Amino acid sequence: MPNGNRNEIVSARIFHYPVEQIFKAWADPHLLAQWWGPKGFTSTFDEFDFTNGGLWKFTMHGPDGADYHNFNRFIEIFQPVKIVFDHLEPVHTFRATALFEKMDESTRLVFSMLFDSAGEYEKVKDFIAKANEENFDRLEAVLYATK
Repeated sequence: MPNGNRNEIVSARIFHYPVEQIFKAWADPHLLAQWWGPKGFTSTFDEFDFTNGGLWKFTMHGPDGADYHNFNRFIEIFQPVKIVFDHLEPVHTFRATALFEKMDESTRLVFSMLFDSAGEYEKVKDFIAKANEENFDRLEAVLYATK
C-alpha cells in the first residue's frame, strides 16, 4: 500500500467483523497470542500490560525452532479506534500503529510500521508486507473461531 514515508510499511484489510471484536483480538493477550506473527510462528507472552506506557514482552517461536525475543511499549490506546506501540528490540526499532475503522458491520484495519532508520527499513521491507498479510490471515481465523 502506498504511503507518504519512505521508512514506513503499511498493510490494510477489511474484516467482516465488528470493530469491537477485532479490537478485542488485539487487547486480549490470550487471543493475541493465537494469531500474532507470520504463518508457522507461535508466541509466548511473558508480560502484557495493555495500558498507555505498559510493556509487552514476548517470544516468537519460528518454524525453524529459532526464538525471537520482543520488547514493546504501548504508547497510545484509544479503544476501539487506535493502538500505538514502540517495538524497541531486538534488531530493529519501529513505531507500530493499528487503526480500526468501523464500516457498518465490517472493520477496516490499517497497520503501519514506521522504522527509525532507512537502514532498518531496507533490511525488512522485502518480507514484512507478506508477513503482515500472513498475520492478518491468522487474525481472520481467530475472529472466525470466536464469533
